Amino acid sequence: MTPQHLASESPASTRRTPQSLREAWPALAGLSAVFLFEMLDNSILNVALPTIGRELSASTVALQWVTGVYAVVFGGLMLAFGAVADRFGRRRVMLVGLGLLALAGLATAWVTTAEQLIAVRAAMGIAAAMTTPGSAALAFRLFGTESLRVRAITLISTVGLVGLAVAPTLGGLVLAVAPWQVLLLVNVPIALFAMVGIRFGIAADDPATLHRAPADLLGGVLGTATIVLALVAPTLFVDAGAGSWAPWAASAAAVVSAVLFVLRERSAEHPLLDLGLVRRPLVSSGLAYKAATGLAMAGMGYLVTLQLQLDWGWPPALAALGLLPQVAVLLGLGPFVDPFVKKVGIVRAAWLSSTAVVLGLAVYTALGRLGYVWVALALVLVAAGLRVNGVVAAVNVIGGLPENRTTVGAALTDTASEVASALGIALAGTVLASLFAGDIASAHWTVAQTTQFQDAVTLAGAVLTAAAALLVLFGATRGRRRTGDARASDAPA
Repeated sequence: MTPQHLASESPASTRRTPQSLREAWPALAGLSAVFLFEMLDNSILNVALPTIGRELSASTVALQWVTGVYAVVFGGLMLAFGAVADRFGRRRVMLVGLGLLALAGLATAWVTTAEQLIAVRAAMGIAAAMTTPGSAALAFRLFGTESLRVRAITLISTVGLVGLAVAPTLGGLVLAVAPWQVLLLVNVPIALFAMVGIRFGIAADDPATLHRAPADLLGGVLGTATIVLALVAPTLFVDAGAGSWAPWAASAAAVVSAVLFVLRERSAEHPLLDLGLVRRPLVSSGLAYKAATGLAMAGMGYLVTLQLQLDWGWPPALAALGLLPQVAVLLGLGPFVDPFVKKVGIVRAAWLSSTAVVLGLAVYTALGRLGYVWVALALVLVAAGLRVNGVVAAVNVIGGLPENRTTVGAALTDTASEVASALGIALAGTVLASLFAGDIASAHWTVAQTTQFQDAVTLAGAVLTAAAALLVLFGATRGRRRTGDARASDAPA
């Protein structure tokens, strides 16, 4: 069954949907602001960490948690808040989340210790979990055709990517003339702008489209614990190393929690996440594609950053310029996503774009050590695949679910990407820590250390490529099954 069929059969289909993006500009402006906040929030703060450390007398561990707590809380709560939004209203939950974001941004003005800043960042992570999945779900249900949905999500993601691209430079300029608190206070006007656009641009949820089953509190706790542990464990592998007990204990706890979560969802009368929905071909393939691109993008990004600055000795400014091909493709490819999807179809676009990401990672693994040209080519391929896949995978997942489960579907795609990204960095970092002897941040490497680093990049890249390729193969197989099912259902009886 196609996404169009799902939309046409829903009770909300009696409402008039916008026939163009221009008709829905207030809503799209608000939803774009939500995604801009997500992209800005960590990247714009990274440049201020040394300043924050000095002014708040923060330790290295405290500074790590200033950024880390946001990602852990955000990733851990997305699935739970997606289920809440499907029950109580996507617009309502998003507006509450934006109100929390504005309050947390204001609280930054009174922060005097690292612990207080970590608490503020945790509140912002909660706000992100309440708002980010809803942006894709609301954009999806705002329009009645697949083409407009693709174009809308492309527009929203483009705004966010612009923020991601300019955030480090913007943050540096702000720090030259203003205190670091301004970097988080900017969330206040962004939240207020988004609230106005969503409040007046999107109608309240039709009660008929909400999921009325009782909330599965135990499932929510187990699901959140699983995701939080899955995000914390990779960080521990990078920081403490594979020889420490802590990352292995966190990984074991994540596995146990995941098993308990699955058992709970299979036995609960009203599960938080109906596992039967996840097994739908369109949903499972979309999640596999998101995981593949997240794994490859994060792992390769981590390795390239270290290679340019530590192996090749490029200063930070030159290394930033070295990433420009990726930024240019992410920003410039937006207008071409919809025509490409129309030409090849959304199912084929999903596996083609995911394959481009895997191919880019393979090029970097095999040829990246030979010169920057190969690194740039790899960055272009990965960015091109990610730009398309980031849109079509989300549309596939949400389109493959009933209308009363769209927000939890959007949360699933974001969670898959977050967890896969953490695993990609952890895998690369663990291989590097295992093969590289000495202090990797030292100014001068020996010849042996250079060889060790290059061998680690090759091994880590090969493992990441193989893992991402298996996910894409799984997604393509599931996608073909969905296409076959659709053809069978359309055949005459």
